[in-house]
Amino acid sequence: MATIINMPRLSDTMTEGTVAAWLKKVGDKINEGDMLAEIETDKATMEFESFNEGTLLYIGIQAGETAPVDSLLAIIGNEGEDISALLAEKPAEAPAKEEAPATESKKEEIATPSSATLPKGVIVVTMPRLSDTMTEGTVATWLKKVGDKVVEGDILAEIETDKATMEFESFNEGTLLYIGIQEGQSAPVDSLLAIIGPEGTDISGIAENYKTGGAAPAAVATEETKSAPTTNVTLSAVEGQEASTDGQRVLASPLAKKIADEKGIQLSQVKGSGENGRITKSDVENFTPQAAAAPTTPSAAPAKTESAAPAAKPYVPAGQVATEEIKNSQMRKIIAKRLAESLFTAPHYNLVIEVTMDEAMKSRAIINSVPDTKVSFNDMVIKASAMALKKHPKINSQWREDSILINYHVNIGVAVAVEDGLVVPVLPFTDGMSLSQIGTSVRDLAGRAKNKKLLPTEMEGSTFTISNLGMFGITEFNSIINQPNSAILSVGAIVEKPVVKNGQIVVGNTMILSLACDHRTIDGATGAQFLQTLKQFIENPVTMLA
Repeated sequence: MATIINMPRLSDTMTEGTVAAWLKKVGDKINEGDMLAEIETDKATMEFESFNEGTLLYIGIQAGETAPVDSLLAIIGNEGEDISALLAEKPAEAPAKEEAPATESKKEEIATPSSATLPKGVIVVTMPRLSDTMTEGTVATWLKKVGDKVVEGDILAEIETDKATMEFESFNEGTLLYIGIQEGQSAPVDSLLAIIGPEGTDISGIAENYKTGGAAPAAVATEETKSAPTTNVTLSAVEGQEASTDGQRVLASPLAKKIADEKGIQLSQVKGSGENGRITKSDVENFTPQAAAAPTTPSAAPAKTESAAPAAKPYVPAGQVATEEIKNSQMRKIIAKRLAESLFTAPHYNLVIEVTMDEAMKSRAIINSVPDTKVSFNDMVIKASAMALKKHPKINSQWREDSILINYHVNIGVAVAVEDGLVVPVLPFTDGMSLSQIGTSVRDLAGRAKNKKLLPTEMEGSTFTISNLGMFGITEFNSIINQPNSAILSVGAIVEKPVVKNGQIVVGNTMILSLACDHRTIDGATGAQFLQTLKQFIENPVTMLA
């Protein structure tokens, strides 16, 4: 049966969208997860993913055209299916059951109560879809409790996705009447998260009906559409809540955080006038250094030092069995799932090459002698990889069941270790960046990744990945491919050792590069040719400046 796809609401302020480019054409086969189009919102240009399989039967908004949210964007169905009846319908008459792309997830549908069963003013809030790959979320912390008043813009909870821990904002006003997912619990996208409504409203039966009832009420669709886009939420830890000097959390509005960051103000020094001490825009704008709390007295210092110290591990006598069970974070579970899928679905093989680094070391020293310039060896490897990918685009490819997608743009993902696991921020159009631009961007992305300040959109769209463990002294290792990429480059440490040069044994500096390839898309000779080109660029850095 054909499915109507409407213009999604991809940001909290989006009222219309422009189709920047269609990535599929009428008649193309569509798989779940395929990118249909690039849609320009009021905030960014974003790739729009399909949650249906079939054939693209109709395009309602052409490239370059702008249309309101919920306008008919496309129709997907069976090849040759008659869609004349759907095209004859008015947009307002489109079935409520059709896809709401910004909120649906790849899972079985959860039934919800009909709108007739909801008391007046009651809103059912469901687990939002906060990233493109999120299928379930974990409630890390509730910032409201049952009975609390909720104002539009209040942060209800912190939700841990597969990519980050994020603040979830309310778009409704009322009283928090019910919490459906407790702290520490995980649930699929669209599960009942909470119920908001007038104080004292009888909501008995709503939670049970949510699991067994019929069509979703309009209130649910409204809340979901508003809450789902990744651009609508702010990341926690540093951006959503900073640690103050006494170890307590500091809550601040997104605008207050932005202003504080621009002015170089530490939010832990600002006294909040909002709900629960939340820091507002005016608090930051009116802040002066004199308003900061007085420094801790010497007598109080020991207690402060003790509270800041990490908890000591329990003493275990020799010869005694001891274990510790650490609950898997949502990020850790997703990492495990994806890497296992990659390793067991893509036939991996590894190619290894040794690169002489003497000229690269000399060139880096000269480059970094320029004021305000800082380039690392990893930046040089990224630049060389981007240039080599342009010469060998088959490495820059993706496997699909019926085709191989070759990317002629280069978006390199850089693996960054964080507390909860591993994230891969992406450098869009890396091939067009200079060495200094790469260096600046990598430092910014890595810093924000470790502070959990990356946006989900900054971790999407990679076409090739680089993982570097050289700073840990690892000389050689093999990585698992970061799908849907077809290859990942593992970078080892630079080692000083005897080498043969012009028939003489001399001291040289070398580095091992290992390329893991998906044999479905990359043949051995193709991978080897890529490594040869990469080696030439790194060993002759001047060629990267041409």
